[in-house]
Amino acid sequence: MSLLQAIVLGLVQGLTEFLPISSTAHLRIAPELFGWKDPGAAYSAVIQLGTVAAVLIYFRKDIVSLTAAFFRGLARREPFGTLESRLAWFVLVGTLPVGICGLLFKKLIENQFRSLYIISGSLIVLALILFLAERFASHKRTLEDMRWKDGIIIGLWQALALIPGSSRSGTTLTGGLSLGFKREDAARYSFLLSIPATTLAGIFELKHLLEATERPSALSLWVGTLVAFGSGMAAIAWLLRYLRTRTTLVFVVYRVALGVLLLVLLQMGKLQPRSGLENIDLPKEPGTQQIEKQVTD
Repeated sequence: MSLLQAIVLGLVQGLTEFLPISSTAHLRIAPELFGWKDPGAAYSAVIQLGTVAAVLIYFRKDIVSLTAAFFRGLARREPFGTLESRLAWFVLVGTLPVGICGLLFKKLIENQFRSLYIISGSLIVLALILFLAERFASHKRTLEDMRWKDGIIIGLWQALALIPGSSRSGTTLTGGLSLGFKREDAARYSFLLSIPATTLAGIFELKHLLEATERPSALSLWVGTLVAFGSGMAAIAWLLRYLRTRTTLVFVVYRVALGVLLLVLLQMGKLQPRSGLENIDLPKEPGTQQIEKQVTD
């Protein structure tokens, strides 16, 4: 992987991670359009750590407040006594569904689900669901009104984002809007909820990336991660400011247009729907090489 590719992919990751347009989809599409090898789910997860760092720094005051309230509530035997302590618990509970589903469907997510047909379908279907949530939502509730049921439901929406093209920020924003939350409040909770899930995914995939016999250089990883951090900070600030006064319709239109364009290019043979597995050289199981030799012979 060249430094130019690392910069482009880092920029794509940072700008699309927090917008409801799917960073995974764009990281899968960009190499295909430029004729580059798909860096794979592991590389994508690792440079996500750059956007995790962006969230940690941007929301550092909120994170310190939630963490302090969490432990203060435990010490006082009043774990749900304040808004901050409740939000901390809601983030933890909301992370469970994506963690469980991620482990159960890991192979599908990293391989078959990376097909451009699935990505294009996810872009379109989830865009229409976001449109309905935006259209019929009350936009009245704030995070102060959040309850256990809300945390669990939005957590389930986040698990849906394991399907490439769905968008983690898009599904959690959709979940928040469908429950009547204001756009900015739904987005703020979405950002906080992203921290445990994306951090764990990045650390988990880093192990597999380091075990691979062929992988991007350390410099490419660092460059991609740093670029993702910078562009991620800009995307967070812009989206929160944007949602204070505007709807999510522009993202709905973009997702549908991109999904339709992908389907057209696939049908024309301009793009290949392959999963990208062939570009990731992970260690083979014992006996696999002998089997492959027999097959090729």
